[in-house]
Amino acid sequence: MELDFGQVQDTRSFVAIPPGSYACRIAEVRPGEARNGAVRWSLRLEVLDGEYAGRTAAWDSLTWSERGVQRVKFVLGVLGFDVSGHLDVEPEDLEGRQALVEVFPEVWEEPETGRRLERLSVPFAGWAPLSEEALMGACKEGQTGVDEASATGEARGHDPEPNDDTPF
Repeated sequence: MELDFGQVQDTRSFVAIPPGSYACRIAEVRPGEARNGAVRWSLRLEVLDGEYAGRTAAWDSLTWSERGVQRVKFVLGVLGFDVSGHLDVEPEDLEGRQALVEVFPEVWEEPETGRRLERLSVPFAGWAPLSEEALMGACKEGQTGVDEASATGEARGHDPEPNDDTPF
């Protein structure tokens, strides 16, 4: 077998499920810092049921900056927190919370290495409260409980390019 590997692009993929809407739970929260110095919580979303149960759907981030606080409020509200006033919340308070989450593919090239990276991302408004009917059919092809306009990925709750080797 002969092949010119110079024409084969190096790809690192963090995609474990097809794009779509999934009933998910927050399996892990990793506190960290965004490039601008703001507190960032990276959330690992795990599929609850169906063929992909137990797999990581995506990593999403909540960035506690002036610009990111609207999305933090939105996501925390979807997760059942009372966001009408003062709230004292810690990363571990999010673990185990459930929602219907929309994921879409995102691909980019690392400037330093030229390596292509693939992952699933969550749009700005890609979170919805998890209802019984959503839990019963969230993984059916073509079915979504998330606003279709949010699926474009134009507004994201995380930095568009990661600053390290992690998939979130």
